[in-house]
Amino acid sequence: QVQFVESGGGLVQAGGSLRLSCAASGLTLRDYAIAWFRQAPGKEREEVSCISAADTSTYYADSVKDRFTISRDNARSSVYLQMNSLKPEDTAVYYCAADLEHRRCTRIPGTTFAYWGRGTRVTVSS
Repeated sequence: QVQFVESGGGLVQAGGSLRLSCAASGLTLRDYAIAWFRQAPGKEREEVSCISAADTSTYYADSVKDRFTISRDNARSSVYLQMNSLKPEDTAVYYCAADLEHRRCTRIPGTTFAYWGRGTRVTVSS
């Protein structure tokens, strides 16, 4: 059974940092591109970052570029999201998921992502 578990969220003041972790089990993580998504109250889910299966390319949404860094440790079957210079608009529940169709971060609409965890809540106070 495949399971993704997100952790590392919390309450932080604007300008602070958090490091999110995504621990995967039941699959060979190195075979998948992995993305971080977030969903704020009343808003649609958005993809904020992605890392390719081979760890050779990444994607960042414009809203988080130069502040967030995605990384992976396939030996530990984990993906991380280092979030610096946090802003109140970063407040959301953050999820990780695997791209079932591509090994690279393609940003193709309709791509199937799977193995969603329960997410980890990030709250940034002003």
